[in-house]
Amino acid sequence: MKRSAFFLPLVALAACLGLVACSDKPAGVEPLVVGMDLTYPPFETKDTNGNPFGVSVDMVTALSDHLGRPVEIKPMAFNGLIAALKTDSIDLVLSSMTANDERRKSIDFSDPYVRTGLSILAGNSSGVKSAADLDQPGRRLAVQIGTTGEMYAREHINNAKLVSFDKTQACVMEVVNKRADAFLFDQLSVYKFSQRNPDTTVGLLEPFQEEFWAFGIRKGNDELRAEVNDFLAAFGTAGGFENLAETHLAEEKAMLESMGIPFLFVTKQSSQPTQSKQPSP
Repeated sequence: MKRSAFFLPLVALAACLGLVACSDKPAGVEPLVVGMDLTYPPFETKDTNGNPFGVSVDMVTALSDHLGRPVEIKPMAFNGLIAALKTDSIDLVLSSMTANDERRKSIDFSDPYVRTGLSILAGNSSGVKSAADLDQPGRRLAVQIGTTGEMYAREHINNAKLVSFDKTQACVMEVVNKRADAFLFDQLSVYKFSQRNPDTTVGLLEPFQEEFWAFGIRKGNDELRAEVNDFLAAFGTAGGFENLAETHLAEEKAMLESMGIPFLFVTKQSSQPTQSKQPSP
C-alpha cells in the first residue's frame, strides 16, 4: 500500500501515553489538544485495545508530524466539543464536524477536507421514500443532539415529532425497533447502518443537503488555522487522503462511485460549497 511522509503507522500513536500522537516529543512543547467523539467509525472510534482509531486519528498523527508538535486526543461527547473549544479545554475539533453558518457564530473552521451530505435511514415499512416524506403529521424522526441532522429538522420539519438522543446508536435503534420512521444523518453512516440492519431499515443515500467537514478552531486563532490549512494542502498533495480511503473506506468509496456520487475527500480547489438541495414541498 502506498504510504507518504504524512501517513504514520498507528502503532506510533498507540505507543504514546495519554493518547498523545507523538514519536519524538520536543522538549518544552505543549501538546495540541484535539477533541473527538470516539463513537463514529470509521472516522473516530477505538480499536480492540481501547486506543483511538480511524480516519481522524490517522489525520491527527499526520498533523503532529507536520507541525513537529505532539498532539493529544481528548475524547468527549459530540455535543460538548464546541463548548470545550470555546473554554480552552481543547485547541482543535476533529470529529467529522460540518462547517456551517450556525457553528461559525461560535467557532472558526479550517478549509474543508470531506464532502458529504444529509441522508435518511428509514424504516422499511415507514413509507418514507425521500426527504419530501418527512414533514408529515404522525411521523416520528430521530435526531442526534448537536448534529446538522437535528439542526435541519428543527428548521424545516414542522409537522413530524422529533425525538432527540445523545448517541448515534440510540437513534438507529429507534428506527430498527419501529419507534421512529427515520433518522437524519450523514450519507456514509446511513449506508453502514442500513447494511447492518437490512431486515428493518433502508438507506436513502442521495443527499438532500450537501455538507463539508472541517477542523473546528477557536475564533481568532488565525495562526493555528493557517497551520492546519497548510497541513491539509500538503497532506492532499502527498496522497494522504488516497491512503485514508484505501485503508478505511474502500467499501464506501465503491458504493458512492456506483451511485455516481463524488467521493468524500476534497482538495482546496474543489472544496467550495454549493447550494444545498432542499426537499420539494
